[in-house]
Amino acid sequence: MSDLASKTCVPCKGGVPPLKGAELQKFLKQVSKWKVIEEHHLEKAYDFSDFASALAFVQRVGELAEQQGHHPDILLRWGKVKITIWTHKIDGLTESDFILAAKIDELPR
Repeated sequence: MSDLASKTCVPCKGGVPPLKGAELQKFLKQVSKWKVIEEHHLEKAYDFSDFASALAFVQRVGELAEQQGHHPDILLRWGKVKITIWTHKIDGLTESDFILAAKIDELPR
């Protein structure tokens, strides 16, 4: 389990600046193959051999999101799932976004 994956998402109450620059890159190095888009959100696509496997993964992501109280955007297609994460309250990225990304990567596929 990665250091980030061992942490718990903390609800953002606003009033904090989103991560930028070097601080953002520090967290990005701790997650595998996630992309930072315009210093605003994280994105990653997962490939599956069929629709049912992709759907089962989406269900696991949904259960994790509920446990953490942090909910990503999820796009489900045949054999593909795309996850997009950011903290809506501050319209940008926080450590909790990277924690959720790390936890998603540890879900069984």
